[in-house]
Amino acid sequence: MSDDDRIKLEPSWKAHVGDYLQRDEMRALSQFLRERKAAGARIYPPASRIFAAFDATPFDAVKVVILGQDPYHGPGQAHGLCFSVLPGVPVPPSLDNMYKELQRDPGVTPSFRRPDHGYLMPWAERGVLLLNAVLTVEEGRAGAHQGKGWEGFTDHVVDTLNREREGLVFLLWGSYAQAKGRVIDVRKHRVLKTTHPSPLSAHRGFLGSGHFSATNDYLTRRGATPIDWSLPPRAELIVK
Repeated sequence: MSDDDRIKLEPSWKAHVGDYLQRDEMRALSQFLRERKAAGARIYPPASRIFAAFDATPFDAVKVVILGQDPYHGPGQAHGLCFSVLPGVPVPPSLDNMYKELQRDPGVTPSFRRPDHGYLMPWAERGVLLLNAVLTVEEGRAGAHQGKGWEGFTDHVVDTLNREREGLVFLLWGSYAQAKGRVIDVRKHRVLKTTHPSPLSAHRGFLGSGHFSATNDYLTRRGATPIDWSLPPRAELIVK
């Protein structure tokens, strides 16, 4: 990968997984991204936000991992955190179902009040690593950068967390995330699986799963501070 100042990996993550970025397949990915940009492709998120999930949640701060697949491919949506969108962007359907489940889950405290935005940065800053399997995409082309090298890097991230940390909660929603999480040692970590929150599948398990309160139950039993899933009612209250 490029050493461009805009896309440097956060120091704690660099110490644990930075060497992977020097592999040949990552150099090939970097070349691919440069070529696509030169060809006029609009790549999301912008370069400065490709590693935003790592910037927001340093290695030792991770308590929970939510695995997504691809960044959103609409203008202004993707900003480096899976399921999250920038202020002013309509809440995507999958995140809408996540909000519904948070409102429904009786074990979530304080009770979740739906915000007017889909900006999940507060979760990331509280220890929720919002990690997509593929970290870039092209406008209007879902999956455009799948199979180009990102998956190997994010597999390495998951494996490193699995090996070097203990007591994490991995939320694996949908078959793609569950396949990516096969390396996780369930003797060391809590793994919660259900369907994806997409409208196509949420009613088959995600809605009613209780994963948000189950996450906090596990963290509390281990003596860790549970996740505050609440979000400010308006995004302008949290945007820095």
